[in-house]
Amino acid sequence: MTALAIRKKLSDEVRLRIEEMIREEIYPLGSTLPSERDLMEMFGVGRPSIREALYALERMGLVKINTGERAKVTRPTPDHFLSSLAGAARMLLGRPEGVANVEQARLFLEEGCARHLASHATAEQIEAIEAALARNEAAIGKARAFAMTDVAFHRTLTEMVSNPIFVAVHDAFVDWLIGQRPLPARPEISNRESFEGHVAIVEAIRARDPERAGRVMREHLENAERKYRRKSP
Repeated sequence: MTALAIRKKLSDEVRLRIEEMIREEIYPLGSTLPSERDLMEMFGVGRPSIREALYALERMGLVKINTGERAKVTRPTPDHFLSSLAGAARMLLGRPEGVANVEQARLFLEEGCARHLASHATAEQIEAIEAALARNEAAIGKARAFAMTDVAFHRTLTEMVSNPIFVAVHDAFVDWLIGQRPLPARPEISNRESFEGHVAIVEAIRARDPERAGRVMREHLENAERKYRRKSP
């Protein structure tokens, strides 16, 4: 085993032990970890292994490292979780079936959100969704503005479920998939079709019809995916 591999193994062991201490609140939220020198003595390893372990914990969102200061225990967010998946997601997108797999994951998320909102959305939440729809309609003749309000409409639906993980996942899908799609050559036609799909979704939510809301969301996303696939080389 090479020296690098040994150091990596040691840093992984240190990371796991510190992670366990944080989980058991030996080092609670907001507290600072011991200095690098103290951690070296505590675990019997060198400074490189300690630093690699701390950097890994920072990527996980468990600690914050500022130059010249001891690492501080923090609370991970959904963004930390997704950033750790970003590299793997892009590798998956490079495979022949990668885009289809991610499209399916997005469809499951948004179909579920539409069904949930049809059953549980409050009057205030429906008003927020309708406001996003109105902004989308106002941008129909403008390709870039419509693309932005299209994404914002779907994000609003996800936000109304009140689960920050869903919102973070939606934003990841925008980054991984939607941001790579070209703008339509004839936006007035393509955008009108997309807007009508949004209207159908809102009408189903307003009617408190979960089955219809899920179905029209699925149809809307599948239609959008088919249009993009036809334009792709």
